[in-house]
Amino acid sequence: MSTTTFPPSDPLTWKQADDDVHVATRAGEFAGFVEFDGSAHLVRDNHGAELGAFGSLDEAFRALEDAHEPTPQGPAFLPRAWRRRARRARA
Repeated sequence: MSTTTFPPSDPLTWKQADDDVHVATRAGEFAGFVEFDGSAHLVRDNHGAELGAFGSLDEAFRALEDAHEPTPQGPAFLPRAWRRRARRARA
């Protein structure tokens, strides 16, 4: 399975697919959708994972945009046991 990555500068493009469904694409690739269930706007990402329910369509759009923002790359957290140097076994 291949993974497509997009530069953060590429905005999401929204199209209304039905009365209660909006679909997002980025650089021509499916990025997720928002569906209105009668009481809330449900957001799903490009893998179908639910990102939450929102009261307004704008909040739902923003949630999907935020989900596509790259996360800052910092030093990864490692458990203390993994940070120690390997020790030689004693004879």
